[in-house]
Amino acid sequence: MLPPAKHLRQGKWAEQKACEYLQSHGLRLRQRNFRCRYGEIDLIMTDGECLTFIEVRYRRSTEFGHPADTVDRRKQSKLRTTAACYLRDYGPADTQCRFDVFAISGSADEIHVEWIKDAFDIA
Repeated sequence: MLPPAKHLRQGKWAEQKACEYLQSHGLRLRQRNFRCRYGEIDLIMTDGECLTFIEVRYRRSTEFGHPADTVDRRKQSKLRTTAACYLRDYGPADTQCRFDVFAISGSADEIHVEWIKDAFDIA
């Protein structure tokens, strides 16, 4: 069996760094890589009473733009639909929710992180 492609290894590394950072800031992990037919959500965590859907983005360099800039309207729509699927199957309808983006740039030697809370609206 072939080892995972480099971009997949980098993605898993970035998700792990994001998870560790967020847990150190009080969030609790509920699920990693939730998938349904509409898409995938990297991390689902709770921040107090708020269910938080987190999209992790990584770029080695910001030369061609910030990692968070890649969460465009199309991606936001997919995340909303995927979150609705998660809530339908696993959460009460009245749960307070938000979407965060966790952007990482740099390499393992020197990373820069930006946690954007409430990055876009639920509706």
